[in-house]
Amino acid sequence: MTNKIRSNAKNAKKSHKPTQADRADRHRLYQKAVQDTGFEFEFVDATFKRLRGRVPQTLREDFCGTAAMCCEWVRQRSTNHAIGVDLDHEVLAWGREHNLGKLNPAEQRRVTLVEGNVLSVELAPVDLLLAMNFSYQCFKDRGTLRGYFERARAGLVDDGVLILDVFGGYDAIREMTERTKHKKFTYIWDQHRYDPVTGEILCHIHFAFPDGSKMKRAFTYDWRLWSLPELQELLSEAGFQRVTVYWQGTDEETGEADGVFKPATQGDADPAWICFISAEK
Repeated sequence: MTNKIRSNAKNAKKSHKPTQADRADRHRLYQKAVQDTGFEFEFVDATFKRLRGRVPQTLREDFCGTAAMCCEWVRQRSTNHAIGVDLDHEVLAWGREHNLGKLNPAEQRRVTLVEGNVLSVELAPVDLLLAMNFSYQCFKDRGTLRGYFERARAGLVDDGVLILDVFGGYDAIREMTERTKHKKFTYIWDQHRYDPVTGEILCHIHFAFPDGSKMKRAFTYDWRLWSLPELQELLSEAGFQRVTVYWQGTDEETGEADGVFKPATQGDADPAWICFISAEK
């Protein structure tokens, strides 16, 4: 009987095959599902040129994660230099191996990754500072977020510009999940909990695969959902001279977002929107 149990256990172990979720890389999936660094480069580069009348060369990417935008920045122009800042050693190491590793040696030399806190790190001032993918929302009180904006302003050259992205709309405060199908996986955005008293929102990213397996809570975000008026006020309080909101247009035929962001002082009451803010030193 004992030998039979051992044999069955051994056979069961042999028959188990890794699922697609077991084999998947969460950072690679995130970059495919969430990031579009080519589009972001075009927007921030053109916005800086329009605001300042010159070509930006130095960029700092706060909360940089895998530093995909840093790598995009140095690929676009041979005069461009980038600094990425993040607290997470593991994600920076992944970025060094999988993103920086794909750059040629000259491009690699123009990227610096810093494991540090964006609230205290001391670095050379840059033309452009980015706080994308809503990561600054980890700062949940006005004092801390204003302090971060003050630090960001100090990290810019005299005519430097801070750019961040924002999301909102009445769907943003719903406890809901949204599924987006990609070629080899499904991206699941899970707005797990929202507190209307504090404005805190807890979100997860999951991934599902054709074989039925799932990578649950690949990423978790414990944020405060800041509104556009609050962000504009805090940026002004932090000393920025001009703050501009860029609202996305709508295709007249399809009624869908057209991917074109223009300066705006008013927006539509869309259920879900994403926009950008620029803050000029």
